[in-house]
Amino acid sequence: MKTDNIVKQKSMDFAVRIVNLVKFLVKKMTFVEQPICTQTIKCGTSIGANIREAEHAESRDDFIHKMKVALKEANEADFWLELLYKTEYINQQQYESLDKDCKELNKLLTAIVNTTKGNN
Repeated sequence: MKTDNIVKQKSMDFAVRIVNLVKFLVKKMTFVEQPICTQTIKCGTSIGANIREAEHAESRDDFIHKMKVALKEANEADFWLELLYKTEYINQQQYESLDKDCKELNKLLTAIVNTTKGNN
């Protein structure tokens, strides 16, 4: 699938990685720890969902709001990934790879929000 919308593609790629990560983690976690998986998959997939919603925003302000929600979800995903690393559910290589993608999404979304706000 080719797309010209880089943030849309990167958010989908990240969501796929998060789903695959959670499929792997569920096998390692007990019932008590599974809420970590739930939170990770919710925020990790919500980034792209909010970006998709923003494509059909009702107004410029609605677009900004949806992109800000996507940014908040990316920040939350960053938290859960760091927690998974610090609790040794994922190794350093896994963490650094996912963290790099997450931080890239954060930068892209921040730039989109700031640019859109500046375009009055």
